[in-house]
Amino acid sequence: MPPPAPRKLWFDGGCRPNPGRMEIAVVTGGRTWIVPDCGVGDSNRAEWLALLGAMDLARQLGETDVVFCGDSAFVIDQIAGRTAAHPATADCLAAYRNDLVSFSRVRVRHVGRAQNLAGIALEYRRAGLAPPQPLADQQGLRLFPRMA
Repeated sequence: MPPPAPRKLWFDGGCRPNPGRMEIAVVTGGRTWIVPDCGVGDSNRAEWLALLGAMDLARQLGETDVVFCGDSAFVIDQIAGRTAAHPATADCLAAYRNDLVSFSRVRVRHVGRAQNLAGIALEYRRAGLAPPQPLADQQGLRLFPRMA
């Protein structure tokens, strides 16, 4: 029997204005998690917080083989070592690296904006529409404890 497929999690963060109030979203398994207020920062920090939130969620779900999908070249290029850590978000890169020990296998993939389910959920929210799926909290998961 083949091993189970890795868990895919889409992440996105943003703020309006930029800099301004940050918000993040994570989508996995047909459910959407949104944290509408992560404090004040810029869009790059919001993207990092979204990835770190996705890592927190994957850990809470008991996942160890994961694929994180996001549209932030800023974040993904730093993870891949194509660009140096930006001083303003070096703490986020360090947190990402520290969190890797929680997983047996991690991939971070760049997806286009139109394919980022978490970005789509944030756009729905910004437009005042219901997200594609209801916000999820039904399993008693604490959403993104590092932000509390």
